[in-house]
Amino acid sequence: MKVLTIIGARPQFIKAAAVSRAFRRSALFSEVIVHTGQHFDSNMSDIFFDELEIPHPDYNLGIGGGSHGQNTGRMIEAIEKVMVEERPDWILVYGDTDSTLAGAIAAVKLHIPLVHVEAGLRSFNNRMPEETNRKLTDHVSTLLLVPNVVALGNLDAEGIRGAHVMNVGDVMYDAALIFSAKAERESRVLDDLGLAPKQYILATVHRQENTDVRERLESILRAFAAACQPVVLPLHPRTRQRVAQMGLSIPGNVKVVDPVGYLDMVMLEKNASLIATDSGGVQKEAYFHQVPCITLRDETEWVELVELGWNRLASPASEGFKAVFSSIPAAGRLDAMPYGDGHAAELIAKVIAEHNR
Repeated sequence: MKVLTIIGARPQFIKAAAVSRAFRRSALFSEVIVHTGQHFDSNMSDIFFDELEIPHPDYNLGIGGGSHGQNTGRMIEAIEKVMVEERPDWILVYGDTDSTLAGAIAAVKLHIPLVHVEAGLRSFNNRMPEETNRKLTDHVSTLLLVPNVVALGNLDAEGIRGAHVMNVGDVMYDAALIFSAKAERESRVLDDLGLAPKQYILATVHRQENTDVRERLESILRAFAAACQPVVLPLHPRTRQRVAQMGLSIPGNVKVVDPVGYLDMVMLEKNASLIATDSGGVQKEAYFHQVPCITLRDETEWVELVELGWNRLASPASEGFKAVFSSIPAAGRLDAMPYGDGHAAELIAKVIAEHNR
């Protein structure tokens, strides 16, 4: 059977690394990979395919850089043409990006069965573009494959339940297990940046709610300046642009680096004393590598990590945020396995094969 996989952003490349690997190991599947171009910088795109051993895309649509509406509309049109040409048995989308929603809409209009991997996540903040993308995709999907029991409950509360909804575990956990040893062997990022293990805070900032609101971005930079350890900041292109546009300055204790590949990011995460991020994927990767995390948002989809003590929410708009990095939080609990056993990708392939009969 032919599966047409749509990806466009860093977290989706990581998830595809595990699932595409499972497809290639089965004689039942042929996969066509469509890269929308949502992340078009080579450090955020090309390097991931090489490092994660993902087949290079069969189609690269080159769509990125516009507004959410512009990107989504252009993606729907281009993806539809690919679907008509390829005539796949299934469309597979990941997560909650504009690429996810565009693939879902194109699939539904052409009556092609749709698989949503990482279904059921909710932040309950409807101002987030990602919340709209994930909700709409869930409500039109043929198969909803969720990463944990919290996501199952979210879907049930919206009336989405039945045999087409399954908890398969988290494919990002699969990827962490598969590529951690490779990162140890091949990455030289700590030496290149002159970093000692557990002597720095790793930070990522890219969400519009933080980058496009001056007060929030300024608050984050002030908190970095007051941190108890040096801060390493792989700087997202949007964040770099907003800092310049707003006339802000990066504090002297912040080491700014270009976006890094997956293997280097794994090593930076594993060896940080603390991770500060507004990324959903990096929150989970912090937990996979047993590093405390502070999430620079008002809410998170990964509430189980807050409950386990690995993740702490800290809104940049809150009073006292400047002191949030004044000490390193204690580690959380390890008595639960909320994301499965590391074989989510194999289960995804099995579920699709069974539903194709």
